[in-house]
Amino acid sequence: MKLVFAGTPEFAAVALAHLHAAGHDIVLVLSQPDRPAGRGMKLHPSPVKQFARAHGMAVAQPRSLRLDGKYPADAEAAWAALEAAQADAMVVAAYGLILPQWVLDLPRLGCFNIHASLLPRWRGAAPIHRAIEAGDAVTGITIMQMDAGLDTGDMLLSRSLPILSSDTTGSLHDRLAELGGQLMVQTLGQAELGQLQPVPQPLEGITYASKIDKAEAGIDWSQTAQIISQRVRAFNPFPGASTQWAGETLKIWAVAVGHALARPPQIPGQIVALTPSGMVVAARDATLVITELQRPGGKRLSSAEFLRGCSVQAGQVLG
Repeated sequence: MKLVFAGTPEFAAVALAHLHAAGHDIVLVLSQPDRPAGRGMKLHPSPVKQFARAHGMAVAQPRSLRLDGKYPADAEAAWAALEAAQADAMVVAAYGLILPQWVLDLPRLGCFNIHASLLPRWRGAAPIHRAIEAGDAVTGITIMQMDAGLDTGDMLLSRSLPILSSDTTGSLHDRLAELGGQLMVQTLGQAELGQLQPVPQPLEGITYASKIDKAEAGIDWSQTAQIISQRVRAFNPFPGASTQWAGETLKIWAVAVGHALARPPQIPGQIVALTPSGMVVAARDATLVITELQRPGGKRLSSAEFLRGCSVQAGQVLG
């Protein structure tokens, strides 16, 4: 097929690589404008742009696709490029810009979206984070025919994936990215043969995965140990769950649920023991063993490494 691809982060770059390997003719790639990153805050291209450039694909980076928006010249240039592409379909994965109706209408077969959840659960910006945070046992990929709504289009194909108790957003992201690329290749194969059977999304079970805010990262030790554990996994690698200790903000990268408490702790967040396994902290209903953490400006350390270099004492309170 002759395709336009729209995406920005690594999740999308994996899908682009699958489409390229499958032999599709990717005539145009849309990606977000280069962003400053690193200590020098130099402009860096997105993973999608890097892959596209490395494989000789044309790239456009409009700041907007709305003709009546803040950057109409960008949108008009994108319109011209998309019209010239004469694409059979447009594949979208974590692009980051809303597609107006004129974009949805241009490709012969419309626009197909790779969404990292089993719709209608977790529509929106952060489905992987929110699934882990909520304690879901399963997630997956849905290939959706895009419409003007927020992840409301008809479902074309879907495949489930279990969420492991060890999964972080980082590890689950990588597994879902591979699955998304594979499923999109399958979707396009069925589209070429006219075998797709769109299914409207159910009206029951709709949830929204709001964008992750750094302000959410602080651990509330008065929550249950299981909820805190899920949030630590959900916020790994971004933004990283955090807590305060001795005037410092510690990033907490890994915890394990310990033993149940006979009664609620008088001081949630109190360090109740220091063991070879890690720092044992009281939550609402059980202890949590912190097994990996990081000081400001430092590197990630096991709890044992951290304790060797810091004067942590039982009875101190994290908060």
